[in-house]
Amino acid sequence: MTASASPAQDLADRIHQRIEKKLKGRHGIAIDGDEADLKRIKSDDIPEFVIPIVAITMLTIFGAPVLIVAVIMYFGFSRNRMMHRTIRMMAEKGQPIPPALLAPPTPAVRQRSDMRRGVVLCMVGLGLMLFFGAVNEWEGGSWAIGVIPFVIGLGYLLVWKLEGKKDISSPPPAP
Repeated sequence: MTASASPAQDLADRIHQRIEKKLKGRHGIAIDGDEADLKRIKSDDIPEFVIPIVAITMLTIFGAPVLIVAVIMYFGFSRNRMMHRTIRMMAEKGQPIPPALLAPPTPAVRQRSDMRRGVVLCMVGLGLMLFFGAVNEWEGGSWAIGVIPFVIGLGYLLVWKLEGKKDISSPPPAP
């Protein structure tokens, strides 16, 4: 009986040789290897252009929200400073300061829009029904997930229709 290599072993050896040839012996570190493996790693394994790309990406991801908050705060403070400067100038000139200038602005009262919520939820439910129905070829009943937001939307539309138009009184004038 001759000891010949199996076809699978030949294929594995050829693949291993091609990988060695392609990577030229620089394909990682052996966990329990010696220091010769560590000397093979060079500092130029990471290209120079990667560090600025990573820095720019990190600054964009984490710096942009901070920058947005800083800009919003700056404009809020500058607006407040201009209002105080105006009030000081009016007081120096002896002009009366209107109370509306000193009072904080009243928040706008918005009417609840049950019709808008109802239409949006009905469309979301319809979209979910169509999506899950098309994905599963209308088998299995997964399309029924979309029935939940659809029925909630119908409830909002029903409330909107039954309540009719509500008159929200305007806020009282500032003193």
